[in-house]
Amino acid sequence: MVKAISHPLFARIYPKINAYAEAHGSVEHRQELLAGVRGRVVEIGAGTGANFRHYPPEVERVIAVEPEPRLRALAERAAADAAAPVEVLAGQAERLPVEDGSVDVAVVSLVLCTIVDVPGALAEVSRVLRPTGELRFYEHVRAQKPHAFQRQRLLNPLWRMLGGGCNLTRDTERAIAEAGFTVERVRHFAFLPGGRPNPASPSIIGIARPSAAGER
Repeated sequence: MVKAISHPLFARIYPKINAYAEAHGSVEHRQELLAGVRGRVVEIGAGTGANFRHYPPEVERVIAVEPEPRLRALAERAAADAAAPVEVLAGQAERLPVEDGSVDVAVVSLVLCTIVDVPGALAEVSRVLRPTGELRFYEHVRAQKPHAFQRQRLLNPLWRMLGGGCNLTRDTERAIAEAGFTVERVRHFAFLPGGRPNPASPSIIGIARPSAAGER
């Protein structure tokens, strides 16, 4: 049985936050994230389904996993307008409702900041990916400059409370590497909606692949 994860306040305001971000550049980030994706895909923490319309036609099927019921309902509506077939399922990143070695691509998009057990979630990604598969990631991350990171640390408790458990201080690229993936490509950038920085501006988009079985 899937444990319910409910963030009613965050679920109500997130669609407006996402709409603002998309009007100021995050659509292009999602397109970059998903360019060239094909085959069977699992998207972890699909949220409102904002990625769905950006999947290329070469995608055979998307299994979109979302634990928050209000966001999942929005994702189900978005699935109806997607170019690729999308099935939205209740589930958690640490326990994906997907068979071993059954997907070509795993997608995480602005979700590793909220997951409690990131190593456990990445272990699940490793489990469900085929040996030739890849992990596509788009995340906001901890700042590289010390003063900006200190600001994130100070704001993080309030940010987590208001943002459905979102953390400002995750070193996601390092977590991916420590989980046994080889980061093949990564772009670091500051996302500045409206031209203004915010605590979640430091961001990364990239591709990682499972290390060879003997290296895990």
